[in-house]
Amino acid sequence: MKSRVGARARRVIDTDAYLAMVARVIAAGGKRVAEADPQDLRALLELRQVIDEAILEAVRGLREAGISWEEIGSATGTTRQAAIMKWTHRI
Repeated sequence: MKSRVGARARRVIDTDAYLAMVARVIAAGGKRVAEADPQDLRALLELRQVIDEAILEAVRGLREAGISWEEIGSATGTTRQAAIMKWTHRI
């Protein structure tokens, strides 16, 4: 569990465990597609868009909560400048 003192109070959410479960579901989806019809591959590929939108929503929410670009860059393994360049025009 993670918590952070920011511009506003944040709920403490067991995000790590939740996202680990989501990753397991996606991996299981890949295994199901591997044993199914090739047309099912399209639905799996469409998850990329869903994930990109979820990341954008997360960045937007973090910024609205007062999280700095430096912290977002650090969390994503990039620099502050790289995070700004990647997401600022989309939020």
